[in-house]
Amino acid sequence: MTTLYPFSAMRIDGTPFSMEALRGQVVLIVNTASACGYTGQYAGLQALHERFHVHGLEILAFPCNQFGNQEPHGNAEVADFCTRRFGVTFGLFAKTDVNGDQALPLWRWLTGAEGSRPQPVKWNFTKFLIDRKGRLVRRYEPSLTPAEIEDDLRSVLGLEKASLPGER
Repeated sequence: MTTLYPFSAMRIDGTPFSMEALRGQVVLIVNTASACGYTGQYAGLQALHERFHVHGLEILAFPCNQFGNQEPHGNAEVADFCTRRFGVTFGLFAKTDVNGDQALPLWRWLTGAEGSRPQPVKWNFTKFLIDRKGRLVRRYEPSLTPAEIEDDLRSVLGLEKASLPGER
């Protein structure tokens, strides 16, 4: 598959979600964990969501326990933690594997698991940027903060550097 749209996933509340609903949007997909050194990035992701959602950005967070057992909680606890601690209002999805045989087809696509040069996720808070045509355009390793990818987001969203109210 060459675009995001054929995939689906379960929201954190257990309801199914078709990625087709994101057609025409810019999407940032992140594997997350609530007990990781990078967990504070939830705040940065929320800031990006608040700033750019109106311009067509959707953020999708997929909790994962494959790295250092840093997401040991169930979906309800993760949802509560994210909303209570970081005020998360972007898309939270059910806990999942991002690597290996149990990984969702979406994650197998993102990592190229079916291809000749797979690039498995190495740690929590790896980010994948999808353009408005559903194509994967960039991958960011965990140490790159949400603020550090803002210029790329602006570019893919078609926004000038100072195009938002209050910016110069």
